[in-house]
Amino acid sequence: MQLAVPAPSDLTVCDLEPIHIPGSIQPHGLLLVADAATGLIVAGAGDIEGRLTAHWHGRPLAQVLGTPVVPPFAEARHLGVVAGAGERFDAVLHPAGAVLLVELEAAEPAPQNATEVLAELDRAALLFERALDIAELGACATRVFRQWTGYDRVMLYQFLDDDSGVVVAEDRVETIGSFLNHRFPASDIPRQARALYIRNRVRVIPDIAYVPAPLRPALPGLDLSDVALRSVSPIHIQYLKNMGVAASASISIVRDGVLWGLIACHNATPKPIPHTLRIACRTLAAGLGRQIVAKDEAAQYRDRLRLRTVEDAVKVRIGSEMPLPELFDAVGVELRQAFHADGFAAIVGRDHFQSGLCPDHGEIERLAHWLAGQSDAVPFSTHALSSRFPPAQAYRGEASGLLACVVATEEPVVLMWFRAEHISVVNWAGNPHKDTSRDPAAELTPRTSFEAWSETVQGEAPRWSLAEIDSVKRLARSVSDARQARRMRDLNRELTATNAENERLLLQKDFLMREVNHRVQNSLQLVSSFLHLQGRAAGDATVADHLDDARRRVAAVALVHRQLYGGDELETVDLSRYLADLCGEMEASMGAEWKQKLSFELAPIVIQADRAVKMGLILTELIINAVKYAYGGAIGPISIALEQHRNRLRLVVADRGAGKSGGRRGFGTRMLVAMVGALAGEMEEEGNNPGLRVVVTVPIQPVP
Repeated sequence: MQLAVPAPSDLTVCDLEPIHIPGSIQPHGLLLVADAATGLIVAGAGDIEGRLTAHWHGRPLAQVLGTPVVPPFAEARHLGVVAGAGERFDAVLHPAGAVLLVELEAAEPAPQNATEVLAELDRAALLFERALDIAELGACATRVFRQWTGYDRVMLYQFLDDDSGVVVAEDRVETIGSFLNHRFPASDIPRQARALYIRNRVRVIPDIAYVPAPLRPALPGLDLSDVALRSVSPIHIQYLKNMGVAASASISIVRDGVLWGLIACHNATPKPIPHTLRIACRTLAAGLGRQIVAKDEAAQYRDRLRLRTVEDAVKVRIGSEMPLPELFDAVGVELRQAFHADGFAAIVGRDHFQSGLCPDHGEIERLAHWLAGQSDAVPFSTHALSSRFPPAQAYRGEASGLLACVVATEEPVVLMWFRAEHISVVNWAGNPHKDTSRDPAAELTPRTSFEAWSETVQGEAPRWSLAEIDSVKRLARSVSDARQARRMRDLNRELTATNAENERLLLQKDFLMREVNHRVQNSLQLVSSFLHLQGRAAGDATVADHLDDARRRVAAVALVHRQLYGGDELETVDLSRYLADLCGEMEASMGAEWKQKLSFELAPIVIQADRAVKMGLILTELIINAVKYAYGGAIGPISIALEQHRNRLRLVVADRGAGKSGGRRGFGTRMLVAMVGALAGEMEEEGNNPGLRVVVTVPIQPVP
């Protein structure tokens, strides 16, 4: 197979391999392809003549299988056990557009009954539930999966933020090598392979030395994504051979629709996994995913609770009359320890406070001056300070990690937590930086070495958690509130007359703000009304639709403006509340027949106002598209979901209408693509069986 090497900015070469249309299957099973309309078999793969029947091509599928095949075919189904020439098969049907795919695998001679399987699942689920943390859960999971599958080595493989992976738990026989705590580069599992892991959650290669069984006759472009027998990429086969593996299996762990990791199984000799056991493994992996979520959330809750306790203690002192320099003398050590920092420093005007391991006084002042200009991130956090602020290279031993916040008051307050350099050794399964051929005519091959390769990482410190970053934000707000309160008390005591003047000025400012807000709202309302009148007067229905779409876009901007000036924050917006209000207004404007047709599941996420405007416009366009294209002028349900995954949010708009159409390239679509790009996000369209599901994924904070 030959593939051209893309430019450095493109996807990797492996990301371009069409692994979903291999044109062949693994020969331990059989595949029948039937016309969905007639039920007649049009193609097949494997030793059908020797294992099933000599006469199969052109015959009805139900007749060849000896079992009814009754529509509708909305999703995969197990057709039961069917008889072959000299053996019995588990038959699984997959609808694939205009064809039906039926894969046949040898059935177990004496399969476990449902009661036994459920009992095993219940015992495993109880073990998972009793695990104290994710580390113990991983060890328990790999042990259970190895007992079930009988494979020599079973690993829990977790994907990291950069799409590389690490083996966090392992259970193996002593005669096979270990990959525990080893890292694997993202290129080892290409992007399209990760997508298939979500779609097809159990994948088995019983014998990597197999000879592919081609489709007969050939059907170029036939999508075999859902077929467990689908032939494996030659690159992946060679990859497994290079690892010394003879059989492989992988079970996906999916968390809220996102691939969290895999249960990866290796065996030194060929080894199949029967259909019923694969189903049980998939169910167990789903339970494992839920336990991972539960234990991760429990750990985050404990961390937040611990930090809240410290915050409450500090807030009590901040609210007193104690000057800030004395306050930090009193609670500085506690603040340093609460954030697991090696050093803590506070600058209040010309007063300085330090606790623990910190850079010298002059370096801290220069760092504070630089931080004052970093308005893109509040608070500022990094685990590799020298990569953001090169002068920090000189004191990376004291401060490779920095969590800081600048409290903008009349006398700026800078709070800084430092973490010392943590020189770490990352064990890779092979050298991830080894050069590969850049020759466009070179044959695509996997890496050949998996010998442990160690990389020493310098200039980095342990990362700051989201709970710690949120806690600093709240502390900064408390300091800011306390400074303002103290300032007001001083003004009341010392300058009563000046305070009265200030109150008058504040009232005037508030009046002006309300007046400006009122005029802006009137202007936006005037534009909206004008667009509405123009739409009604337009003789062309297309023009009227465009004007109505424009009116909805103006309404989306106006809603953010009202929320900004109606709340306490002028820079951030609760996106869930904003989107709910926006959908409510759109629902009212679309007509009474759309009442109760929009459903919501919105997680509370606070983002910057300008990003909220773009997200509002994106949602507006997605709803407009669904109304226009999904139901052909009729009324139908539209669901909207907002989710948070680490430092990203996902907006999902799904309908039950006509599905994906290639003709949507108008102004709204171009604007939609531009808005998603402006947020450094990604947009994917998926089938919703039936209908269309659009997923927009963007960073919560702007990408630096």
